[in-house]
Amino acid sequence: MKRRKRRVRSSTGVRLTLILGSAVQGACAGLVGAAAMTLGEKIEQALTKRPDSYVPGRTLSTLLGRPVSDRAKPAAANSAMHWGTGAVLGALRGVWAMTGIRGGTANATHTVVRLAFDQTLENATGAGAPPSLWPVGEKTVDYLHKAVYSLVTGVAADRWIAPRLISRRGVRSH
Repeated sequence: MKRRKRRVRSSTGVRLTLILGSAVQGACAGLVGAAAMTLGEKIEQALTKRPDSYVPGRTLSTLLGRPVSDRAKPAAANSAMHWGTGAVLGALRGVWAMTGIRGGTANATHTVVRLAFDQTLENATGAGAPPSLWPVGEKTVDYLHKAVYSLVTGVAADRWIAPRLISRRGVRSH
């Protein structure tokens, strides 16, 4: 009788599959977070009469080699940057959830990552100015909207993704 060789997936292969799956689920959570942020922005704008910002669209246009003027209102690029950033950083949050980086601390950290990501790209492309130059009210509004994004993304990721890759190695900081 001929024995069949049983294919055993490597530990690395299993981990990679879990990480990729959690990134996809996290991207979906990030889209939910971006939708919540958009809704919050629209409500806030209706109350404050603050106009739409097209800095994200100008940033994406510049990244794609098509810089636009400060007066340009590239709506399609704006939308692509908004939802794309939501999905990409949601993927990161999904991987965090899988590896045990979860809850309130993860959500707060994710807010900082979201703000840093936006500011890095906006300032590197010259499409935006550092928050230190913004009026306090604008900073507060932007930070609040990014916190809503990260909170909703984090809650969704933590509910949808089980913490299956929590390492017990290196439980000390050194």
